[in-house]
Amino acid sequence: MNILIVGNVLKDIYLNLDNRTEDFETDKNHTKWLNLGFNASEHHFYNRHSSFGGAAISLQVLEQMGLSASISGSDFKLQNDDAPSGVFTKIYRYILISDDSVSYFTTSEFEKTSFVAPENPVDYIYIDRSAHLDQVAASKIAEYLENHQNTKLVVYLKDSTNQYLNDLSHRATLVFTEEQPDEKFDPEKTIYLTEKTLRFKDITEKITVERVDKLTHLSTYSILSATILGSFLLGNTVEDGLKMARTNVENANLDSVLNLEELKSLLSLPEEDLELIAASLVAPKKGILAADESGGSIKKKFEKLEIEDNFKNRHDYRNIFFSTPDIEKYVSGVILFDETARDFADDGQSIPDYLISRRIIPGIKVDQGLLKFNNSEETYTKGLDDLKKRLREYYEMGLRFAKWRAAFNANPSDMAISENCRILAEYAKDCQSAGLVPIVEPEVVYDGYYTVEESIAATSKILDCLFEELKNHHVNLKACLLKVNMVLAGKQYEVQSTPEEVGQFTAEVLKNHVPEELAGVVFLSGGQTPEQATLNLAEVLKNGPFPWPVTFSFARALQDPALYAWNGNNENSEKARQAFLGRLIANSEVL
Repeated sequence: MNILIVGNVLKDIYLNLDNRTEDFETDKNHTKWLNLGFNASEHHFYNRHSSFGGAAISLQVLEQMGLSASISGSDFKLQNDDAPSGVFTKIYRYILISDDSVSYFTTSEFEKTSFVAPENPVDYIYIDRSAHLDQVAASKIAEYLENHQNTKLVVYLKDSTNQYLNDLSHRATLVFTEEQPDEKFDPEKTIYLTEKTLRFKDITEKITVERVDKLTHLSTYSILSATILGSFLLGNTVEDGLKMARTNVENANLDSVLNLEELKSLLSLPEEDLELIAASLVAPKKGILAADESGGSIKKKFEKLEIEDNFKNRHDYRNIFFSTPDIEKYVSGVILFDETARDFADDGQSIPDYLISRRIIPGIKVDQGLLKFNNSEETYTKGLDDLKKRLREYYEMGLRFAKWRAAFNANPSDMAISENCRILAEYAKDCQSAGLVPIVEPEVVYDGYYTVEESIAATSKILDCLFEELKNHHVNLKACLLKVNMVLAGKQYEVQSTPEEVGQFTAEVLKNHVPEELAGVVFLSGGQTPEQATLNLAEVLKNGPFPWPVTFSFARALQDPALYAWNGNNENSEKARQAFLGRLIANSEVL
């Protein structure tokens, strides 16, 4: 199948500006423009990214779907970032991003698109959204079609006032348009696109992803139309094509779109499967083991006991937990660190496969640590940039849920809450799109000086913002878990909260601020002692019942007794396993 794309190749330069907004102006048509009189010494961009747009996007989509495609009049190759040779127009377009505003800085008049008849016959001519045809180019295309009756035409009719494009669209087998369909469009061959929906006759597919700072709406349209075309050419129904296009645009970024196998994989993951996985993770009498310490965290653990931090010791230490007899009776899932997810059990199986063989669901920590906001001690969590790619790999490795932590002090600013909750929601949506159940973990850090009243206020405010963001990002709460701190006074505060207070206040906050449709709530231990975490968990549960399952997802509160028993000596491994099993049983008994 050979497709000839007619359109312009654009070079998009993305500039992420600082968060000042006063230099953006809105005209009478509510279009935002950049005031070029701003003081360049004060207004900066903090990130620059360039990529090819227009016909280049359509080319990439079709090639990723295994189809043979080229751009009319050029030998443009996606791997070549230099100016490609050939006869075609290359337009530079600056895309200015500030908060949720996107403005375009480009020439007011696009240069006309040329058409060069291909040397060898093609099966389809696709007039891309980026094309700006004049009478000469349109006549050449019409002449080519007359001389090649087996070549079919597909048209993106961005502007129906263009008479030349309009005339060609009547000869097309498929037409894309952003205009509201009416009698001038043939409903049997017209697909209507917006930024939020795809529509063909009575079939509508909703797009549930925010494009700001990931893809502009211009790129969105190109991915949608090219994916539908590719799916159509591969013999799929229009309905399947709409679903494939929605999946592609929701998982694309500025540098790549999904290939055919990735699209098929994601489309075979119904939400019901994710809901089943989420329910399994909060099964009665079972908790989740958090064995996801980063390299820096486990190094600190080992240093306290003068254990050398090397791969063998990290493997042997974590193997204690995974090889403990009967843990499947008390553990529903294990959160792994990347290194451990790629490790192997003693029987030669990968760690994820080994856990699955024990009827334990393997998961993965996907955040990549904390960074400070500018001019602030508050933090946000990094790791979104390549998250989609990593999630796809983790799914192929057998992992079925993920975790992302955001850390807060007891008096967080509105800015820190808003930004971290937005990041958590974006991560959660990406997880579900990739077939993994997300665990969202907003943690008011226990190691601080604050009252229980401050903990109540902070936790409540964070949860309200989080679930609002999850709703805005269309995250399925029935396939999502909340991992959260217990509500108690900070570790450094003079008056520590009693277990009864922790149980009462935590239950009240959760009942008032967590939606009933959530799949479940799991508690982090957050630096509490093993015994303290278990006592407080028991008191929380006494203040039930709750509309969702409640259980534990402890790290240190389960691992520390085993770590001290092992102490870097494998002769103590059995003793360490028994210490670990004891903590599991103690926590299971209070559920």
